[in-house]
Amino acid sequence: MDARSFGDGTTVVNGPSSVAGNGNGALGSSSSKARSTHPNPVAADFLRTVDYLEGERPYFVGIGKDGLIGALQKLDKRLKETQGSHILSRKRPTDWIGKEITPGQLGLINHGGLPKVLTRPGRYPGFPLRNWWARTWCGTKGISDTVIEFRGLTVVQVSQNQAAVVSDPQNQIFVIKNAGFVAYAVEGSYDVLSIVDQTHLPTPVKDNITKATLGWTHEVTMKSKTASGQIKEYVVALFLNIPANNCAILQKGDDLELLPAGQHYITNPNVTLRGLYTLGENQIEIPTKDIFTRDQVPVGLTIYLKWQLTEPLKLATHGYNTPYDALKDKTQSILTQIVAHLDYSSMVKQRSIGPDNLDDGTEASSAFLDALRTRAMDDLHDAALEYGINMKDLAVIDRKFKGDIAATMDKLTTRALQAQVEAANVDRENSNKIKIEEGTLQVARVKAQTQNTKSDADAYSVVAAARAQAQKLQIEAEAQAKATRLAAEADAEAIRIKAQADAEVKDQFAREMELRRMDVSRVKAFGQKAVFVPTDGIGSSMANAMAVGMAAGMGTSAK
Repeated sequence: MDARSFGDGTTVVNGPSSVAGNGNGALGSSSSKARSTHPNPVAADFLRTVDYLEGERPYFVGIGKDGLIGALQKLDKRLKETQGSHILSRKRPTDWIGKEITPGQLGLINHGGLPKVLTRPGRYPGFPLRNWWARTWCGTKGISDTVIEFRGLTVVQVSQNQAAVVSDPQNQIFVIKNAGFVAYAVEGSYDVLSIVDQTHLPTPVKDNITKATLGWTHEVTMKSKTASGQIKEYVVALFLNIPANNCAILQKGDDLELLPAGQHYITNPNVTLRGLYTLGENQIEIPTKDIFTRDQVPVGLTIYLKWQLTEPLKLATHGYNTPYDALKDKTQSILTQIVAHLDYSSMVKQRSIGPDNLDDGTEASSAFLDALRTRAMDDLHDAALEYGINMKDLAVIDRKFKGDIAATMDKLTTRALQAQVEAANVDRENSNKIKIEEGTLQVARVKAQTQNTKSDADAYSVVAAARAQAQKLQIEAEAQAKATRLAAEADAEAIRIKAQADAEVKDQFAREMELRRMDVSRVKAFGQKAVFVPTDGIGSSMANAMAVGMAAGMGTSAK
């Protein structure tokens, strides 16, 4: 039962197949890199495929470097050698009248129920200019068309991203990839069942648990008529598109095969798809069944699982479709052992069992819980390795107690929690009031500091203004004194210069004239209303008498 084999990224699992690539003209290839550990030697041939061209098929020609025209010429030559007939028409084109065939096209003619092909571009005149006896013009087709089917003649050409699923006259199914062929069915027909875009398959495959996309598939069906006349469809080919970091497992009898990421197809009816798997990390939160504590209180847990599938063949060998199916029962068993050693009060205090709950020395049962969690994680890790799973993390993130005892305990616990909440609210209100008062005091301090700063600034402004005024007056006084001193010095210098100039006058007449000018200036200075009195003679004695009389009168009035 432990059959395992490993295929490479270009594995093709099928019966008759065709892909481009070998140098001997054949279109088929098969994987030779598969390895199996099953004692049955048939397992070594699990991926071995038979090339469709290895059989005796004289009227089946692959399209090579010569293109479609060269393949048609080879097929026409074989028909001439074996049956004496041909498929290439011997008509020659003209350039003046008739049916037109442009470069890149083929002309099709129905010659008494047999196909005839015109390959040369030009115009082909009709009857009576050319022999069209028992012949009917059926139009044109493009040389690069993917599929051409006409009167038993079948042409298939697919690009790098396409795959053609074909049924031959014996109902054998084969696939053409990145190549093409020309075939003529003398008996039966070649039917092109589907042209598949290998990188855009229509049906996604998702993990039912994690909802992750594992890949895409496409089934190609063929209609068959049974003896009762009913027409049924049968699956003849399965295409797989597996994204990076994912894989698929195929089954053939008791043998299993691992397919890596890439594009694959299956046409062998003995090979079935077991499943698609992801090799990346997965995580999920799931509820468990009810578990009883040590004091018989039922509890429902919500657990967190994180894992990575490393060996999908081990998982499939044990009969599990997903890693979650393999871990579910084991996790339930381990958690049952954990909860069975705990009582209700311990679980209320220890709300979660996870990597964050470490022994800090404050809880009497915390060391026991941490040790149990470690042992449970180790047991689950060892159990997961048997299924090819690497267990990353396990944690109980929530619990819900059930039953009457749990309801009563929940009420008591709720009351205690409410009391704690109320006490916390009171403490919070007191703390808020203290903070408000502290904030008010801090605001008053800031205002006082602001007022002091403002007063200091005003005093400094007054002192600075007074100092500036004093400095201004001092500067003005010094400037005035300096100006007076300069003016006095200038006047003295002028008088000295003038006196010096007068002293230097030697002419007596000039001296006399200068004296007279000075008298005139002095008299002019008294103004126009001044009266001059002589100081000698009668006038002088009268003036003295008047002065004495005035003085006597002033003395008498004073007494």
